Amino acid sequence: MNPDMKPDPYPGLAAAGDFVAALEREAARLGLDLTARPNAAAPHTSAYIPSVIAERDPLGVHIIGSESRLFRVEGGSQGISLVSGWTSDLPDVVRAGAAWSRGASLREMRAEAPFLSYDELAEAHECGPAAVVESQWRAMRRQAAKAPDFPEFAALVEAAHAEPRLRQLYVFSSHWTLGFSSCTGCPFRGEIAIVPPVGALYRVRRRPMSENLGEAATAEEAVALAVSHLRADLGPAISGTARRD
Repeated sequence: MNPDMKPDPYPGLAAAGDFVAALEREAARLGLDLTARPNAAAPHTSAYIPSVIAERDPLGVHIIGSESRLFRVEGGSQGISLVSGWTSDLPDVVRAGAAWSRGASLREMRAEAPFLSYDELAEAHECGPAAVVESQWRAMRRQAAKAPDFPEFAALVEAAHAEPRLRQLYVFSSHWTLGFSSCTGCPFRGEIAIVPPVGALYRVRRRPMSENLGEAATAEEAVALAVSHLRADLGPAISGTARRD
């Protein structure tokens, strides 16, 4: 071997001929059921593993870097990132893929592939859209509590949370503007947005970057104005994204 040549960090992949073949061969060796398909844009370094859960996106598995051995795994569902992780171990990648494929829960997946991680929102997604909305509101209220230099934002978050018609929607923020979506996944279906004041008035908009629908002096007045512009038939946020329209 040429001393100037670095060893191949992925010798098993070279022997298999391509990434999908390597994944499926390793699954067979481990006695696991796994079917992968190549990423057309990068068939030798990226693959997708479908799930029996129709709402789940295929799990993405990617080779990262050429100098050292590293794989990236990531999976989502209905516009929400569910699970991700980095590992240098191909068997771990296959275990994660097989668990995703058969519809294992996030906790079950991490038990079988400890390199994976997920957050509170992802776990809430397994319980349905109402749990996602509740989880997101908790996160938004924590964010507001950590912004003592912007009390107007905290006041807006609390006033919006106190209003049932807004509390049933998925809340998100963009440059401190609060947006309210009737779906829990990104891209969101924005129903209304409220901009906190920077020394002036609260502003109500249809979407974070659209024109003002009106202005108000207090957070409570802004929330009331926002609610007056909601669709009469608007119900709780549902799973999915605005792309379903």
